[in-house]
Amino acid sequence: MSTRRVEGVEFISVEQMGFAFQYPNRDSARHMSVDEIYDRMKQSVAVDIDENDKIERKSARYAPKDLGIYFSMWANTPPFGGVIVIGVENDGKVSGINHVSPNHVSELQRAGDVYCPDARYQCKTVPVVNQNGEPDSIIVFRVLYREDKVVETISGKAFSRRGSSKRELSQDEKRELQIAKGQLEIEREPVSLIYPQDFDQSLIKAFVDSVRASRGMSETHSTEDILELRRLGKRADSAFIPNLACAVLFAKDPQTVVPGCKVRFVRFEGTEEKTGRERNAIKSAWIEGPIPTLIKECEKVLEAQLREFMRLGPKGEFVSTAEYPKDAWYEAVVNACVHRSYNLKNMHISIKMFDNRLEVESPGGFPPMVTAENIYDMHSPRNPHVMDALFYLNFVLCEHEGTRRIRDTMKQLGLPSPMFEEITSTAATFRITLKNSIEHRTNFVDQEAFKVLGKELSEGLTDKERRIVNYVVERQTINVTEASKLTNVRWHTIKKSLNGLVDRGILDHIHSSTIDRDRHAYYVLKKRYVDKLQRR
Repeated sequence: MSTRRVEGVEFISVEQMGFAFQYPNRDSARHMSVDEIYDRMKQSVAVDIDENDKIERKSARYAPKDLGIYFSMWANTPPFGGVIVIGVENDGKVSGINHVSPNHVSELQRAGDVYCPDARYQCKTVPVVNQNGEPDSIIVFRVLYREDKVVETISGKAFSRRGSSKRELSQDEKRELQIAKGQLEIEREPVSLIYPQDFDQSLIKAFVDSVRASRGMSETHSTEDILELRRLGKRADSAFIPNLACAVLFAKDPQTVVPGCKVRFVRFEGTEEKTGRERNAIKSAWIEGPIPTLIKECEKVLEAQLREFMRLGPKGEFVSTAEYPKDAWYEAVVNACVHRSYNLKNMHISIKMFDNRLEVESPGGFPPMVTAENIYDMHSPRNPHVMDALFYLNFVLCEHEGTRRIRDTMKQLGLPSPMFEEITSTAATFRITLKNSIEHRTNFVDQEAFKVLGKELSEGLTDKERRIVNYVVERQTINVTEASKLTNVRWHTIKKSLNGLVDRGILDHIHSSTIDRDRHAYYVLKKRYVDKLQRR
């Protein structure tokens, strides 16, 4: 800092402070892709990077048979597989391969072919200087991820990578992955239901009529012909044998085949799910039936629970605003029914509604090659035959636009983008979360409240009064403590606001006339407004 004086005025000059920023070095293995690690492999790269989701290091003393586990691991780890380096210890010391016999080196180089024959990989040796300062070599494998099949070792085991650790896949996980990769077609597995008596003929007729109309087919094609053509079963002698896709789409009781073919809706008070004595579920419903019924009944339940709000527009007029755009939550429900794993037969879809968000969870994680980052651009239907049938029933478009429609309609309403995530516990589930604008809604009036109070009274409400009225319309009652927490206003102050709403004929105060401070006292909507709500 320096000073100078000009015509009696003192000026202070401050030098700008500099910062030495360190930009990521692309030559560092920590910032390389899997292919770059393999292509640019040298001693500094092998030493620079710790074991992570891209690379595994092993001593040359490692047993070739055990190396097959790591070929399986990388071959099953999306989206790019990984690299195996032989001749570098876990602590990063370069031990090389010269200290083991040539036969052992040869067995290491052939370990993939011998002990994990379905793995696809490249192999090379790279010259190094070992920890003793002697010329040496390391072996480097680039194992590719296989999109088309689950890769097992010769002992029938399969592994994958999670972070810096390998994990063995259970039989259920292997089967789930085989289905997702198209090795198994669970949709086309025959079921024990008897056709036609175990099936909803009205649903099948609607489907068959739509197929005929869309594809220009004549009546000479029977119902069973069309079901077989759309891969929903097959003929055996004179009988039609339905498959799993046909069952979850059209069976009267699909739970006899897939017990989890149902939806649980729960609405919670507040923004957290509580249990035990603090359990805060205020609405709960099971929705059962074939997929078209599930979608339609979920639509009814959600429409009854989700709210419309009236807010003052820029010109002073009231404008109706949905809590969530219907296209977004409807598509989330359809997505859950269409893309869930029907291999996880006992797991059901769940819809959880909180004050600030809506969560739709379905069995099965992301399909292969799909991630939260590329979900808007990657199309990989888990159940293509179910999806095909729902196209003819006008539930889906099959144009890979569902997730983009969720995002775009949320954006149009000024709401946050949807969250897509995989939740892994004993089995993976897929969750879509839609967030509303509850924190910005102090100037909104619930549409039902607006309809019963009328425009004049609604316009005269303060922000805090709007929140109180919305609360009472939704939950029927409110006490002073609840109102204080709702508005973040002191107890005595908010009580004056509540009594003010009583004086204006909007609320009634229910309390004991013989007790000065009745701790059981509460407020309700005026009876004439309750009657209006009940008539709606």
